[in-house]
Amino acid sequence: MSVDDEALKPLRERIDSIDRQLLTLINARAQCALEVGEIKQGQPMSEAPIFYRPEREAQILTRLMAENPGPLTDADVAGLFREVISCCLNLEQPLTVAYFGPEGTYTEAAAIKQFGHFANTTPMASIDEVFREVESQAVHYGVVPVENSTEGMVNHTLDCFLSTRLRICAEVELPIHHAFMQASSDSDIPPITEIVSHAQSLAQCRGWLDQHYPGIPRVAVASNAEAAKQALARPGVAAVAGEMAAERYNLHVLSTRIEDNPDNKTRFLIIGKQMVGPSGNDKTSILVSVKNEPGALLRVLEPFQRFDISLSRIETRPARSGDWSYVFFIDFDGHQSQTNAQSVIDAISDVALEVRTLGSYPKAVVPA
Repeated sequence: MSVDDEALKPLRERIDSIDRQLLTLINARAQCALEVGEIKQGQPMSEAPIFYRPEREAQILTRLMAENPGPLTDADVAGLFREVISCCLNLEQPLTVAYFGPEGTYTEAAAIKQFGHFANTTPMASIDEVFREVESQAVHYGVVPVENSTEGMVNHTLDCFLSTRLRICAEVELPIHHAFMQASSDSDIPPITEIVSHAQSLAQCRGWLDQHYPGIPRVAVASNAEAAKQALARPGVAAVAGEMAAERYNLHVLSTRIEDNPDNKTRFLIIGKQMVGPSGNDKTSILVSVKNEPGALLRVLEPFQRFDISLSRIETRPARSGDWSYVFFIDFDGHQSQTNAQSVIDAISDVALEVRTLGSYPKAVVPA
């Protein structure tokens, strides 16, 4: 036995002992989860049991990050325990989740970040299909993009809320880091003759591509996953996509974090049918329809100042009635069950054509 092995032996024995303790404790937690599931299954038939509680999960992760002594980062702790929660929840009820696909996209990464690897995730060809899958109860939840810090709002997602009664149950923030990849790492790979990616990704990496691959044709495709597939199938083609796509399609990553804006991130919404209780750090989204007349927006916004509520976002979309009326999507701090939040909603209802609460839900626990 080498000197290094002698020095490492007590540490390895300690690690083995800690692993045995972890195994016992994780199984004890799993047993508690099973008992929780049995209690929920015993509810009256008129009350469908709800196994996934975003507010409870947010409280757990927030508490663990606050109590984290290190050396693990708070994000590492949240990711680790998210998988433990995902595994235990799978014992209670396997979750089914639809996301705006295909596989290897950032929306899939957002779904895994929120639900862990134990959820059954299914890609959908369009945002509309994600909404339909949840509405028909083919899946429990859906994941759709709603906002990018560089490109702005995803209007298609907002428009889907105009014709659905689904609720927002949670939000996820994901940093968007692009990578440059090719099919092989061998020394005899052909020179790059074409670069493919989604149009937004090409735009977000324009400076890096201009510097490193000037003059190489760039072709926009339907998704970054499609770009990865083309890079795998066509010699000489390189793709700009997330590292998840490289793993999914077995591509070699030539460069990472090639985006021009390192702070680029995307916000995703978790949609479902349940109302989510307060977590202590929440956000509420409402849809407000008003007539196209002077002062309409001012009358909608005034209650936020009156009741001292912070408005975090407002977006405008044309109403589907075609009479030049507009719909405002508004996010504000707080939960709809709070007195001041309900007062704001009531006050807006007095001056608007329609007010609909899309959901109160925990703010992203681990920001991008």
